[in-house]
Amino acid sequence: MARYLLTGAAGFIGARVARLLLDSGSIVVGIDNINDSYDPRLKEWRLEQFRNDDRFTLKRINIANREELERALGDEPYDGVINLAARAGVRQSVSDPWVYYETNVIGALNLLDACRARSIPKLVQASTSSLYGLHNPRPYNEDADTSQPLSPYAASKGAAEMLCHSYHYLHEMDITILRYFTVFGPAGRPDMSIFRFIQWIAEGRPLVLYGDGLQERDFTFVDDIARGTVAALRPLGFEVVNLGGDRPVKMMDVISMIEERLGKSADIDKRETAPADMPSTWADIHKAQRLLDWRPEVSLETGLEAAISWYLQERDWAESIPTTD
Repeated sequence: MARYLLTGAAGFIGARVARLLLDSGSIVVGIDNINDSYDPRLKEWRLEQFRNDDRFTLKRINIANREELERALGDEPYDGVINLAARAGVRQSVSDPWVYYETNVIGALNLLDACRARSIPKLVQASTSSLYGLHNPRPYNEDADTSQPLSPYAASKGAAEMLCHSYHYLHEMDITILRYFTVFGPAGRPDMSIFRFIQWIAEGRPLVLYGDGLQERDFTFVDDIARGTVAALRPLGFEVVNLGGDRPVKMMDVISMIEERLGKSADIDKRETAPADMPSTWADIHKAQRLLDWRPEVSLETGLEAAISWYLQERDWAESIPTTD
């Protein structure tokens, strides 16, 4: 029976990855410090599904604390590590870049060295489409220049990618880096547009929109992301792979889709474009198809219906989740 270490196990993507691994018969040791980067009730809700599964263990530690991580790992063998623990979000990283560096760079370094010391055969490292910046042509190819990030968040994930490459080069570690594109779905992160828009429209609150709404995002459903993440556990040497929906959509069109499904109109409060926000994203996914036999299966429309259904079902508490910057 395969045994995996999964950091960020209480996170939006992490919980879905844990579910897939458990459904495949694997043992999952989760790590998460359940921090307050957003409302912990969401993290506890996600963890509840594993409460009665004895193949899942959660260790509440911070991967940026090397001693805590070493004690948590102990001497038990692992078939692979999936590092989804991160401080995520572009605009928040502008106001507090230090916490992003701590988790996304120091935490990744601690995990890399733990894998090296224990000869763990595989590491999957989560990264971001935010690395592509303003200057690359779309769709973004994995070979594009990522040396001009727009936010401390993107810069921290780029630093983690470079550490991964150095550990692969020096220690012949098998590492796959996955660049995720705008992940959405049920129980999503409340700092991201889909969760916010659904809550704000459903509750009749002003919908804060940065920019003119013509900016585009390549939305990717969380189950597709989780499936690609598990597929990346296969041996590949060293690879960087995009996971995206391959369908950029304007934000105003997303708002219209949510309005239609909720039967309510949005009260849009337009603000100045945030300087760290990218105007558009679009993943070239040919490499994911070739190496992982992966492509997205859930459309934006179907995914929105699932996210809205979850929100309405959990509305008693989900409506009070903070969604302001």
